[in-house]
Amino acid sequence: MIDFVAHNLAPIMFVCVMAMLLIGYPVAFTLAAGGLFFFAIGVEMSAISSEIRLFWPLLQSHPERVYGIMYNDTLLAVPFFTFMGLILERSRMAEDLLETIGQLFGPVRGGLAFAAVLVGALLAATTGVVAASVIAMGLISLPIMMRYGYNRSVATGTIAASGTLAQIVPPSLVLIVMADQLGRSVGDMYVGALLPALIIVAFYCLYVLILSLFRPEWVPALPPEARTLGGGVTSLVAVLAAAVAIYMITYNTVFADMRYEVRLVWAATVATLAAYLFSLINRQFKLGILSRLAEQVVIVLIPPLALIFLVLGTIFLGIATPTEGGAMGATGALILALAKGRLNLTVLKQALDSTTKLAAFVMFILIGARVFGLTFYGINGNIWIEELLLSLPGGEYGFLIFVTIIIFILGCFLDFFEIAFIAVPLLAPAAEALGIDLIWFGVILGINLQTSFLTPPFGFSLFYLRSIAPMRDWTDTVSGRVLPGIKTFEIYKGALPYIVIQFIMILIVISFPQLVTHYKSAPGVGGGDVEIKLPPLGPPPADGGDGDQPAPFGLPPLGMPDNSSGGEQPAPFGLPPLNLQPEDTPPKPGPATDLSQPPKIE
Repeated sequence: MIDFVAHNLAPIMFVCVMAMLLIGYPVAFTLAAGGLFFFAIGVEMSAISSEIRLFWPLLQSHPERVYGIMYNDTLLAVPFFTFMGLILERSRMAEDLLETIGQLFGPVRGGLAFAAVLVGALLAATTGVVAASVIAMGLISLPIMMRYGYNRSVATGTIAASGTLAQIVPPSLVLIVMADQLGRSVGDMYVGALLPALIIVAFYCLYVLILSLFRPEWVPALPPEARTLGGGVTSLVAVLAAAVAIYMITYNTVFADMRYEVRLVWAATVATLAAYLFSLINRQFKLGILSRLAEQVVIVLIPPLALIFLVLGTIFLGIATPTEGGAMGATGALILALAKGRLNLTVLKQALDSTTKLAAFVMFILIGARVFGLTFYGINGNIWIEELLLSLPGGEYGFLIFVTIIIFILGCFLDFFEIAFIAVPLLAPAAEALGIDLIWFGVILGINLQTSFLTPPFGFSLFYLRSIAPMRDWTDTVSGRVLPGIKTFEIYKGALPYIVIQFIMILIVISFPQLVTHYKSAPGVGGGDVEIKLPPLGPPPADGGDGDQPAPFGLPPLGMPDNSSGGEQPAPFGLPPLNLQPEDTPPKPGPATDLSQPPKIE
């Protein structure tokens, strides 16, 4: 019996810890307690089982392992991006974006749903936090959609799904943690995830378009009286065309002598500032050159787009690391909030408080995962997991499908941080053994975790929306009408089409890995590991095994005596050989050398 337990201690430990997590015990403490408990069992059983490699002095490695977490440069990006998102959320940027884009798409059927998807993508690229995106859009968009007759399932499903874009759109916190756990560059992970993220946004918009064609009563256009900014799309197109023209001219003339990355940044900056300043001057002096709609769109959209470019553009171009990009983004968010007059000590204190809590939450989970990992690896748990996964039929595709199902099920119960710190380190070695690109693997897991946020009955995004959606009849303050509350079943029903879209996207990324692996050729971002092999130093071996191996760096071998033949090796650069002889042997006279001449290189 004891031999059976010792042989199967790894699966027993894994099942026990996962059961405690699913029951609801705190993750960090469950991982740490489970690791220490099974460590003690493993030490006692190590005397009767050669498969267990645990001993008490191994506990002394924990302080160094914990310290290694604290000075991890990659994870330093997490509080920076969290702080940036919280400052932008509290400066009511989401409110301005939703109102402006809603007015822009207002005349189109499904315009408010299009606005929710696009604003969700913009918020994802600036905040990177699902809860902030879902709650902000739910508080602002949901009452407007209900007011103008949107189908309640469509409205709630669109808002919940758009909020989950923060899981996969860079600078997602999921991608940062995933890159850290997979041992890959965050910049590569961002570049690899960008194209799948844009395709997901396009699929969401396509779904809304199909609804507007076949169920127009579910997604009506805004009535004329609700379009407070009026028309004027023509002048907006003219401003965009002028900005593109300025970009092309400055790129090819003013900044033509600069490096590609610098030219792009400066040309885009000049074009953006020109459009923004012209819109401000038009509003300030009431010139009337631009329509109110074009003026509002430019003034509201350019600051967050500039912030996105400041963060992601500099990372993609190789100008800044993700941590530096997060620091610049946090600084830019403070500047935007200050420029809008919405930055005060209360907002700053709330943002710092929430950022500290989230960073501590992540760190404690990671510390617990390190304690769990030390024990799990000591009882050969990694070998058990790897053998189990490598024995799956279907090769890499069978492995990816199996992992997708497992992560999807875990995502219904566990937070993405918990999955990233527990499951990903166990899955990565098997994926690498199968020859799977780990950036591709990480993006598939990211899309999968995004799907799990929408899955009833435990989807976190659904919980966030449920917490702010009215459950009972409520009175609309604008129209004065009493509108019915939203049932939980309607929220779940609205999320189902987007879950199907997510699964289709996972299959597409698995089938076409080049959607992700294009990161290897992206400018400014490291594509892969570079291996530098140096030739061996020292003289060739006397046994002649590798005797014709060249000396390092293409130089002739050093003039060391050859004991086997009594001869001498020629010295490099045409210099006389080094006469290294035993102390009791008289040195041999070397050839005469003219020291007034420079050494001859042959």
